[in-house]
Amino acid sequence: MRSVTPGVLLLSRAHGGEAAMSEIKKLEGQTAIVTGAARGIGAAVAESLAAAGATVVLTDILDEDLDKTARRIGDRATKVYLDVSDENGWKKVVDSTLADTGRIDVLVNNAGILAFATLEDTDPVLFRKLLDINVTGSFLGLRAVIPTMKSAGSGAIVNLSSSSAVLPHNGTGAYAASKFAIRGLTRTAALELGPYGIRVNCVMPGGVNTPMTNPQGLSQEDLATRFRFVPQQRGCEPAEIAAAVLFLASSDSSYCNGSELVIDGGMTAGLYVAGIPGAPGQ
Repeated sequence: MRSVTPGVLLLSRAHGGEAAMSEIKKLEGQTAIVTGAARGIGAAVAESLAAAGATVVLTDILDEDLDKTARRIGDRATKVYLDVSDENGWKKVVDSTLADTGRIDVLVNNAGILAFATLEDTDPVLFRKLLDINVTGSFLGLRAVIPTMKSAGSGAIVNLSSSSAVLPHNGTGAYAASKFAIRGLTRTAALELGPYGIRVNCVMPGGVNTPMTNPQGLSQEDLATRFRFVPQQRGCEPAEIAAAVLFLASSDSSYCNGSELVIDGGMTAGLYVAGIPGAPGQ
């Protein structure tokens, strides 16, 4: 029987396929912590890692949505309330995870918020809050798991940056600044932790269909009309990002460290110029 990786399995389901459950368990026996796991990318990542055999600790502040994700995953999921900007909260998550499973093999720093405003109109209080969650939250997560990963001599950390850290957009200055910071944090962590067998990489999504970026709940078809400037001519689904995170969390990416995997349908490849050959509809 032809094997299907868990990431491919999720992609198939997301696009209406009926793939059978994969027998490949790339993370069997491992423990992963995923922040912002209540919905969107975080929920898809948690489901992907669990499908690959990991015990997944789901963290978020959205209790109701977190419950739903945990129920979908089943026995492989444990849910914990966590405000990622709270250092003591991180200590509790790490301590409880080690008490339950004795190990932490994977950390996915996914939790984040987005605010739309020009820089002139951005409230400094909101700016600081966004940095606290998007940047400080990832820093605290890294710092919290380093000791146990060092002791184990292995570990995989995946930080969620954004295509906005390559090609910023108007109205997202605070968000873009935070995601540029994640790139620097990732590279520095890779340098410092690589000698201890710990890999640190980041994923840079663009235009993902989540409650945060699609608050109106537009259909895939309607949403696609907003992405005609992207070579793929559509937005991205969370499962497509989850497949990349699974790759970086597993031994398939054993020689990836400090890498930046852009998954944006070609958004940052360049710009279309209307009226000359090669543009959509030309």
